[in-house]
Amino acid sequence: MFDEVLKLDDINIDNLAYLLARYQLDLVVVDEEKIPGSFWGDSEAGLVGNKLYARLDTPVHSIMHESCHYICMDEQRRANLDTNAEGDYDEENAVCYLQILLADDIAEMQQSRMMSDMDHWGYTFRLGNTRNWFEQDADDAVNWLNRHKLLTHKKPNYQLRQ
Repeated sequence: MFDEVLKLDDINIDNLAYLLARYQLDLVVVDEEKIPGSFWGDSEAGLVGNKLYARLDTPVHSIMHESCHYICMDEQRRANLDTNAEGDYDEENAVCYLQILLADDIAEMQQSRMMSDMDHWGYTFRLGNTRNWFEQDADDAVNWLNRHKLLTHKKPNYQLRQ
């Protein structure tokens, strides 16, 4: 559908910073070759404490994925966060689901583009692609998000996991 994934430089950075600030995350745009706190390296977003680090060439899906890890982790993990978000299988599914929901808060992204970018980047799901998983196979992710009070009426409520 798209030749390449949407990058930070393709969107309104101030709007993204506002979205992340709602979750007590500070977006820090860096020029360095190595992004601080990046688990995967290259252009992938990084997390250290409540700072989300990215370059202009960082994919938006990576920024949102790491942000959603921050949102979904408990307070103790957030307090000690440096590079590795950790988390288990169920939390990882919740992170993926939440990043799709939050894509609608990014005018240039929206859910369809997020799902396409996730497929393009190589996220894998049981039903073959992100959309099929999101629409047909993500009840466990929704239940996890509800159990940790991160959704209200199937929508993000801009709260951190407590």
